[in-house]
Amino acid sequence: MPANPFNGHTDYGIGIGLRVPHYRHILEQKPVVDWFEIISENFMVDGGRPLEVLDQLLEQYRVVQHGVSMYLGNADPLDRDHLTRLKRLVKRTNTPWLSDHLCWGSVNGRCSHDLLPMPYTLAVARHTAEKIRQASDFLEVPICVENVSSYAEFRQNEMTEWEFLTEVVEGADCGMLLDVNNIYVSSQNHGFDPMDYLRGVPLHRVGQIHIAGHSKYENLILDTHDQPVPDPVWALYAAAIQSCGNTATLLEWDDRIPSFEEVHQEALKANQFLHDHAETTV
Repeated sequence: MPANPFNGHTDYGIGIGLRVPHYRHILEQKPVVDWFEIISENFMVDGGRPLEVLDQLLEQYRVVQHGVSMYLGNADPLDRDHLTRLKRLVKRTNTPWLSDHLCWGSVNGRCSHDLLPMPYTLAVARHTAEKIRQASDFLEVPICVENVSSYAEFRQNEMTEWEFLTEVVEGADCGMLLDVNNIYVSSQNHGFDPMDYLRGVPLHRVGQIHIAGHSKYENLILDTHDQPVPDPVWALYAAAIQSCGNTATLLEWDDRIPSFEEVHQEALKANQFLHDHAETTV
C-alpha cells in the first residue's frame, strides 16, 4: 500500500530529514533525493533565512512536514494560533500529508519541549482522536500520528501501547507514521516483543515509516538519532515493509550529524528491503 488516503495517495520513496549542517551542500550541489522532511516549527515564521532556504528547496524537491509541538495528547484544547501558522506553512509547501507525535507536552500554555508518553486509557484515546479529527478538518490535509519512544509507563494504563495507538487512529480515521526505531527502543525498555506491536496495529493506515539509530546504556535504550540504523531496527523495518508494502521511508539523524553523503547512503540502505519486498510480491 505505497499510496493511500493517509499519505495523500503518493508514492514518495526514501527521504531524509533536512538539517542545518547540510543546507549549503543541498542548495549548491542539488543531490538527487526523493524528498525531504522538514520540522514544521522551524519554518513557522514570517520571513528571514528559514523561509528563504525553504523556498529554494521547494524549487527542486518534494517536502513533507513533520511537527513536534501540536501535542495532540494534551488535555488542553488545540492551540488555534499554532494551527493557523501551521496551515499557512502547509499552503506554502503543498505537503501531501503531515505528521506529529502521539504525545502530550504542555499544560496551560507552558511547554515542556519534550514528547511525553500518555496514559493508555480508553478515555484518553477518545479525547485524542477527537482532537486529531479537529486538527485534520482545520488543516485540510491528512495527518499521520507517530508512536513515540518511552522510558516510563502510567499505572493507570488499561491497554498496551499498540492497542492504544489502534484506538486513536481508528477513532480519528487518520494515518500512522510508524517509527520502527521507537517500537524497538520501547520494546527493550518495557520488555515486550516488537513483533507483537507490528501485528497489533492497523498497518493499512501506515502512511510513512521512520528509521533511526539509538544508544544503549546499562539499564535502558535512548532514542538518540545519533548513529546508523542498527541491525534489529533494520529487521523490524523489513517486517513492516513485508506487511505495509513499499511505504515512504525517512531516516532521522539529529545529533552528531555526519556529512550529507553519509546520511544519504544510510537512508538508501532501505532500498534493499523495498527491492526484496517487490521481488516477493511479483
